[in-house]
Amino acid sequence: MKKSHSIDMCNGSLADKILLFALPLMASSLLQLLFNAADVVVVGRFAGKEALAAVGSNTALINLMINLFVGLSVGTNVVVARDLGAGRHDKVSGSVHTAMTLALVSGIAMMLFGTVMVRQLLEWMSSPTDVIDLATVYLRIYFFGMPANLVYNFGAAILRAQGDTQRPLYFLTFAGVVNVLLNLVFVIGCHLDVAGVALATIIAQYISAILVVRCMMRETGPLHLNLKQLGLKKKVVLQILKVGLPAGFQGVVFALSNVVIQSSLNSFDDPVLVAGSAAGANIESFVYVSMNAFHQAAISFVGQNYGAAQCGRVDKVARQCVAFAVLFGLALGNLAYLFGTPLASIYAPGEPDVVRQALTRMLYICCPYFICGIMDALVGVLRGLGSSVIPMMTSILGACGLRLLWVATVFPLYPTPACLYLSYPVTWSITALFHFLFLTLVVRRRAFAKVQSNGPAYLATEGHHPDT
Repeated sequence: MKKSHSIDMCNGSLADKILLFALPLMASSLLQLLFNAADVVVVGRFAGKEALAAVGSNTALINLMINLFVGLSVGTNVVVARDLGAGRHDKVSGSVHTAMTLALVSGIAMMLFGTVMVRQLLEWMSSPTDVIDLATVYLRIYFFGMPANLVYNFGAAILRAQGDTQRPLYFLTFAGVVNVLLNLVFVIGCHLDVAGVALATIIAQYISAILVVRCMMRETGPLHLNLKQLGLKKKVVLQILKVGLPAGFQGVVFALSNVVIQSSLNSFDDPVLVAGSAAGANIESFVYVSMNAFHQAAISFVGQNYGAAQCGRVDKVARQCVAFAVLFGLALGNLAYLFGTPLASIYAPGEPDVVRQALTRMLYICCPYFICGIMDALVGVLRGLGSSVIPMMTSILGACGLRLLWVATVFPLYPTPACLYLSYPVTWSITALFHFLFLTLVVRRRAFAKVQSNGPAYLATEGHHPDT
């Protein structure tokens, strides 16, 4: 009998189960965003626009640093989901312990690298001279939370493989409340400014990591975590890397292109512009993670049904995840812009110029955000099928490469923030089309043909990968 927090992805109706999976994940992601949003709101209200720019302008760099390792958690999700769908529970335990070890080791490495290199990285990004010192303080403290950040994300990815998105929501709810309270105490009470919000964030991250580890240690099924069994198994690492490394590298390249955009914005040397862009980006992030929940749903549902050789259900999952991503992206993206003035004013009260800059960004990025939802949902389907190299290459060439080309060619002709923002919907559209063509014409046909010829047992053979 299945536990109440798991979802039977391979039998019965799909739409309600996808929503049951996605909505708690959506809420969890929104709470995780509050870690950074609370920082931005508090410093914007109580520490000034320079502190707001210092905290907000770090988002692209933070994403660049962690996306590679968070991509490995995607590989873990695919490996675990496929083995669960095929009933190979004996293999799940090795994946769980290897993944959590990877998370811990990677987090420590990121902490050491970030604390040493942060000032140099900000200088390479052309961070404005009046905010670089504050940005350095914030990032240096933030990087001490990297081990907890990765442990939580890997643990949550493992739980998602069996459809459990509710308990990570509970963990982040508690940690998010702690984060907000500590922000107020450290900034208003102790006058620590950007250092205070950074401390509050990493304390909350360690709380969420401890809770997810404790949850997995109490599991009685195949996801049980025994700290004494932590270690790296070569075969499992290779399986995780096949999907996770291309996914992580894709995330790094995406983040790198965003760093280039941020650097171009920084080149205006206008704290008002940087602060407005940071406020707009934070609002957009709430729309993005709502759509991204269906990207995650596609990975888990496709992974389990493909592992069970149910190709018909894979197609249904793909259609429904794309439809939900479009629905949520259209509704939330346009609502965010419609109420953009009061929302942006939360981040920068009494700063109408900052609000206007935020609205400019949201017009070009937030309103057409559903296109990004389509792109990500298709990537989720591809990764659930075990294909990660193709979406990585498509994303690098379609979105990232064209975005960098835009900065190098179009932006010098029209050197305005709006020109930079327009690069996002243009490159999303092209990349989404590429993903659709590869999925329907290449990956889907090849993956389904192999399963129909060899049966579910084929998926258990070492080295299987639809990209090959």
